[in-house]
Amino acid sequence: MVTEERETGTLIGSDKVAGTSVYGPDDQAIGTIERVMIEKTSGRVSYAVLGFGGFLGIGNDHYPVSWNALKYDTNVEGYRIGITADQLNGAPKYADESGWNWSDPARSKSVDDYYGTRVTHSALG
Repeated sequence: MVTEERETGTLIGSDKVAGTSVYGPDDQAIGTIERVMIEKTSGRVSYAVLGFGGFLGIGNDHYPVSWNALKYDTNVEGYRIGITADQLNGAPKYADESGWNWSDPARSKSVDDYYGTRVTHSALG
């Protein structure tokens, strides 16, 4: 029987990314990764959706974050982002799936501009 490895030194399965904590530069946990958004044609991860706010996952707002803005930190076994929870409050967000259109280039631009990152898309839509 072959055992599926969901994490190695340099690779991690998407199911292990979901639920991973995200920490600000002040070492405070500011949320968890709910999902990653993968570019269909290139296979690259473009965004992570960070759940923040609410109580026990209920009433969370959803914050698309450029994958380039996150760095894995083995010391906390989570991702780091260069903003605090207070700064996240001003970031682009949505309350439910119907409140965000991933095909709208203006949405992606607002996320990229907020975090100072640029995601290259081979095709929109």
